[in-house]
Amino acid sequence: MAETPSIQRWLTLIGIGEDGPAGLGDAAKQLITSAPVVFGGARHIELMSAVITGETRQWLSPFEKSIEAVLARRGKPTVVLASGDPFFYGVGATLLRSIPADEMSVIPAASSFSLAASRLGWPLQETTVLSLHGRPIDLIRPHLHPGRKILALTSDGNGPAALAALLQSSGFGQSELTVLEALGGPHEKVSRQRAAGFTLFGINDLNICGIEVKAEAGARILSLSAGLADELFDHDGQITKREIRAMTLSALAPRHGELLWDIGAGSGSIGIEWMLADISLRAIAIEASGERVARIRRNATNFGVPGLSIVEGEAPNALAGLPTPDAVFIGGGGSDAGVLDAAIGQLKSGGRLVANAVTTEMEALLLAEHARRGGSLIRIDIARAAPVGRMTGWRPAMPVTQWSWTKP
Repeated sequence: MAETPSIQRWLTLIGIGEDGPAGLGDAAKQLITSAPVVFGGARHIELMSAVITGETRQWLSPFEKSIEAVLARRGKPTVVLASGDPFFYGVGATLLRSIPADEMSVIPAASSFSLAASRLGWPLQETTVLSLHGRPIDLIRPHLHPGRKILALTSDGNGPAALAALLQSSGFGQSELTVLEALGGPHEKVSRQRAAGFTLFGINDLNICGIEVKAEAGARILSLSAGLADELFDHDGQITKREIRAMTLSALAPRHGELLWDIGAGSGSIGIEWMLADISLRAIAIEASGERVARIRRNATNFGVPGLSIVEGEAPNALAGLPTPDAVFIGGGGSDAGVLDAAIGQLKSGGRLVANAVTTEMEALLLAEHARRGGSLIRIDIARAAPVGRMTGWRPAMPVTQWSWTKP
């Protein structure tokens, strides 16, 4: 039996720092010198100009054009220059979508996160590492807990001031903010200020912020458990209440990388908390009211999940063409069998559906579905203590019937 020939490792990814050639070993420098073509950003190429002898190609916009240019050289020796570790928020992950790992050789350098941790003396395994480069800074919000240490890579010189403003407006103005600029190079600089009194300017575009989180009274702290306080959400009463929401998310049972449809999303609370459970989770909020759509968008930003997708329209028509869900939630006010049928039809095999009923019409529909398909049926009764004259009594909320079902 003939042996399968090994695939040539034609592409070499080399991580570099702000110190240019001085930070590289002889083998890495020789690979760059001997490469007929070297790809990289303008800054990378300038830093390594002393050792590059071949043709240089700067990254194009949009970046997909550069990927095509790299792929066009398949099988021919090619070097790609990257910042730090190419597989830690770097170009390596992007290239891997088009080029198998066994066609690459990789020589990483220390990432900016590693350099920042070493300057601050923060063990990386005890530090939250977050890239905000080219991403909304609101992604930091779920990580703002007292005592937490965060390393946040920003997009440019304006990033630290924007982070300081977000911290102050969210009740974390006393947090210590350390700005580390151009790490590893001749222009390295480290500055430290409190978020509430942040006055630094002229910051290098290449910067990373170390944040020691300190919370003031009333700070917006997002609990790590399901069932966040109702008052944290902007809503008009159309919200799955805290206790019911916690039980609903437990029944939805989010798993890594899954997609949720939140049908009749109201304030977006279910989709938002689904996404807060893990960074890999995605959700689509389907809502017919334009006013509520705007409210969902505000909530998604304020909870640090700006990636929540929102579809304005009425189910079942609004469900057409959406990506296939792993889980579906249907709120308690409807009674349209067509919505339920459409959701079940689109749900993946093995996917979970959870539907809540607060009206008798919707409850009758869920009872019929349970009799037809099986699953789990529970009734949730919640009562809250409330004043009764000068005394206290129990004020019951509307009972909720919840049907949970896994598609065969």
